[in-house]
Amino acid sequence: MVGYIPTPQGTAALDTAIELATADRARVTVVNTGRAGNYADALFATAEDMDVIDAELGKAGIDHEVRQPTEGRAASEATLLVADEIGADLIVIGVRRRSPVGKVVMGSTAQNILLDANCPVLAVNAK
Repeated sequence: MVGYIPTPQGTAALDTAIELATADRARVTVVNTGRAGNYADALFATAEDMDVIDAELGKAGIDHEVRQPTEGRAASEATLLVADEIGADLIVIGVRRRSPVGKVVMGSTAQNILLDANCPVLAVNAK
C-alpha cells in the first residue's frame, strides 16, 4: 500500500511502491486523502492526478486499486484503516527532510503511520 499526496514526497513513495510491486508481482493500493478528508485541501489529489496514477499502474501491469477516503478522518487514520482492511504487508510513505528540531517534533501524518501501523512502514525521501 502507498500513501500518496501530490508532492515530490508522494511521487517518491509511489515510484518506490511501483518498483517493489513490479519486483514482487504484488498488488498496490494507493490511498490519497486531504487533511480530515477535506476535498479542498491541497493534498487531496485531483481526479486527473488519480487517473494518471491508475493508468501508470495499469501500464506497468500491476494489479492495483486507487482510493480517496472522504469520511472526514485524519490522513493517518484513513491510511491505517485502509491498510488494516486490505491486510497490507507494507505501507510506503514519502517523508520530507526536516531540521533537527523538526525531527524531534515530527508530529505529522508520517509519524502517526510509523508509530501506529500494524505492518512494516517504508519511509522514502524525495530524490
